[in-house]
Amino acid sequence: MTTSTLSTVQTSTNSNLFADIADLSGRIGLAAIFILAGVNKLQNYEGSAQYLAMGGLPEFLLPLVILFEIGGALALIVGFHVRLTALAFAAFSLLTAALYHHNLADQMQFLMFFKNMAMAGGFLVLAAHGAGRLSIDKRKNTI
Repeated sequence: MTTSTLSTVQTSTNSNLFADIADLSGRIGLAAIFILAGVNKLQNYEGSAQYLAMGGLPEFLLPLVILFEIGGALALIVGFHVRLTALAFAAFSLLTAALYHHNLADQMQFLMFFKNMAMAGGFLVLAAHGAGRLSIDKRKNTI
């Protein structure tokens, strides 16, 4: 093997390792906020139910929201049905931005609205590219 061929193989291997770690780290990063939000809703159930109602949604949806946030986040982390889960989280992020962060004259709501837009963008990239090699999806060849 020539030196340039060996260098190409090493670069490709390092690039694959970086991509694998970046894919996993990105999924963990996107999921973390939803695990924290779901746990917070469990700890402050009554207040969370009232907040849900402020957006015009019935309080009985709260258990489903908590299940979606925690269960979906765990699915992202382990890489299970990532494309579908990422699409669901993108829609969820857009919906919550529209229902709860639409007062763009308020600086905090402005930032929260665009935080949700950024998360939706990240989820769309994840949906387009899949979970990567360090995932259940890869083991099942569903990416």
